[in-house]
Amino acid sequence: MVAINGLEHGSARVNGVELHYVIAGEGPPLVLLHGWPQTWYEWRHVIPDLAERYTVIAPDLRGLGDSETPVSGYDKDTVATDVRELVHHLGFGGDQLALVGHDWGMPTAYAYAAQYRDEVRALAVLEAGLPGVHEDEKRKLWHTRFHSVRDLPEQLVAGRERLYLSWFYREGAYDPSAIDDDARDEYVRCYSAPGGLRGGFEYYRAYDSDAEHNREHADDLLEMPVLALGGVASFGELPIRDMNAVATSVDGEVVDRAGHWIPEERPAYFVDRVTSFLEDSA
Repeated sequence: MVAINGLEHGSARVNGVELHYVIAGEGPPLVLLHGWPQTWYEWRHVIPDLAERYTVIAPDLRGLGDSETPVSGYDKDTVATDVRELVHHLGFGGDQLALVGHDWGMPTAYAYAAQYRDEVRALAVLEAGLPGVHEDEKRKLWHTRFHSVRDLPEQLVAGRERLYLSWFYREGAYDPSAIDDDARDEYVRCYSAPGGLRGGFEYYRAYDSDAEHNREHADDLLEMPVLALGGVASFGELPIRDMNAVATSVDGEVVDRAGHWIPEERPAYFVDRVTSFLEDSA
């Protein structure tokens, strides 16, 4: 592993894919799963404080960031298995870990908790819904439909990555300044790399498989504590509603002065809220 800016960066081949990850701190494992169009870097403001109490593991998911972009395997059950094998590779296989998932990291975290229940002590999710659980509001979003089309989005967005991605960072925010130029540079670097756009769009193309898997998982409700957060300027109550459909103990909150990018728009709030939730769940 290589230390950069106080964080250790490493990579590991797990479940047939090479994953890049960041790890920091000591203590019980806390796994942070990012969404689109971001990478592990969305957690940069919160990792230092969380690492004072936990061993924080923040991977780049399959096909995203500096991880490998395979042809297939983007259903969230498979992506969750990637993460689980990485956690075991890092020596935390027998530990009761805590999971946090944002955007596509939310259904990934849910798939992890649903498949490997004995290994997860607490689950926090933010700013997404679960495909297949209710009438799918997220599926009605224009970009969900667009990204699901095979090959066309890559052809139209290639060479215009900064213009395209910047629209989401701006329009999805309560505070558009929260994702600054340095963050945009990092995200655009990753999504402009060979396979970067395709890897991101494949998460949307797995929607039908995700919906089927989620309906199957929901037959057996989660019993670990769940925290569900939605930004007042974005998904609002939706994460709370969907988690109440699949879990027995949900603590939900609509976050004031936040849009889709809660860890970047309100990092101090995020650290305090997640830390108190995990302490109460211990």
